[in-house]
Amino acid sequence: MNWSTISRNVGYALLVDALFMFISCLIAIADPQDTAFAPLAVSFLLTLTVGFFPFIFVKKTAAITLREGYVIIFLSWLLSFVFGMLPYALWGGPFTVANAWFESVSGFTTTGATILADVESLPRALLFWRSSTHFIGGLGVVVFLLLVIPNTSQMRLRLTNLELSSLSRSGYKTRSNQTVYIFTWVYLGIFVSAFILYMIAGMSPFDAINHAFSVSATGGFSTKNQSIAAFNSVPIDIVTMVFMFLSSIHFGIIWMILVKRTLKPLLNEVLWLYVGYLLLFSTIISVILKAEGFAASWGSAFLEGGFQMLSYASTTGLAVADNANYPFFVSMLMMMGGMVCGLAGSTTGGIKSDRLLILLKGIRAHLHKALHPTSVTEVKLYGRNIYMQDMYPHILYIAIFVLIWLVSAVLAMASGVDTRNGMMAALSSLCNVGPAVGALGTFGNFDAQPEFAKLIYTLDMFLGRVEIYPVMSIVYILFERRRVK
Repeated sequence: MNWSTISRNVGYALLVDALFMFISCLIAIADPQDTAFAPLAVSFLLTLTVGFFPFIFVKKTAAITLREGYVIIFLSWLLSFVFGMLPYALWGGPFTVANAWFESVSGFTTTGATILADVESLPRALLFWRSSTHFIGGLGVVVFLLLVIPNTSQMRLRLTNLELSSLSRSGYKTRSNQTVYIFTWVYLGIFVSAFILYMIAGMSPFDAINHAFSVSATGGFSTKNQSIAAFNSVPIDIVTMVFMFLSSIHFGIIWMILVKRTLKPLLNEVLWLYVGYLLLFSTIISVILKAEGFAASWGSAFLEGGFQMLSYASTTGLAVADNANYPFFVSMLMMMGGMVCGLAGSTTGGIKSDRLLILLKGIRAHLHKALHPTSVTEVKLYGRNIYMQDMYPHILYIAIFVLIWLVSAVLAMASGVDTRNGMMAALSSLCNVGPAVGALGTFGNFDAQPEFAKLIYTLDMFLGRVEIYPVMSIVYILFERRRVK
């Protein structure tokens, strides 16, 4: 294991974090009443020093092994969490060490769960840092690293293949070296467009940039205690819904429509599965909200039901209403949407609609083969045949996902969390949704949760964000080294 190569590349990720800490410092300087300057300045200097250190003492190398690639990904995320918690911990207030860690992991993984009961009490600079962790995590700390590695480098190609799952690169044709640029430009395009439209809809520039960070990353952090509901604006609600949807579909689809000027990507069957269950679940929820008296009119019922469902399904977590008192069936539909979530190749968490479709097609093919043993059964996705060896990792992923959820829920309950909150909070964290149900819902917070439970939730957030396999690979590498010794 070449730790010099690893440290140099992890340094890139920390320098990105330091850049946004520096911008946060500038915001604090602009406001003499801002109390976050000192914590942010100290955090910036520490992060910059540690990130820049390898570039002074470590020689540049162009090659990495598969194992080194996984370690780079793992440490880039982990150290971003650690240094990202420093501004919170140094500022103090509600941020104990456990709470600072929780807020940092939730931000970088674009989960959006919070320990804050009063978000608006934070200084503006700290609010900006909090939202910018969404922006960094949405694109991915490793993707920022890839943007500065030359196109011809074998390191770049290998890290691209490790950071972006095979599903993320499916459905459209492009060279691997172009994939990172496509994702980056679409991501930035969504962010800039959201920022402009938020201001046109009536948000202040500060609120607009923070919510654009959040919605483009399908994060969920807001500058307001009542999230999007605080603005009481239908145009802002609609802008948010549009960008939650765009951020939850494959960025390759958006790129092909805008750059290649073709509507063929709209025939994508995974996209139609996602849109189909969104429309079905939203309609059911809206009817129940109107029937149960949660909405005064059918228009407000469909707006609230559609927004809340899309927020969970896109794993964003922004809200136009408090779901604490929703009927349990409505909460379950929303959580199911968050579990399946949007498409691969987006900033969403969860299992991904792609894997659900593969599972459904696999079940259908198996049943057909059982009833017609001599028949030739083909399974197609994105217009081409997929075979059992290709389906197996994705079906196994779903099984591992469910297993991790159940184990996490049991551990949370063992720490003192009740059954309902333990199950739903673990699922929400693993899916990177953010809010769960009841007291942990859209206007709730995780402050009262036991510290051990918070640790479990942050591990779930990490696993959900990197899609489990990289972390499992690191664990396997560690046990393999121990066996060799």
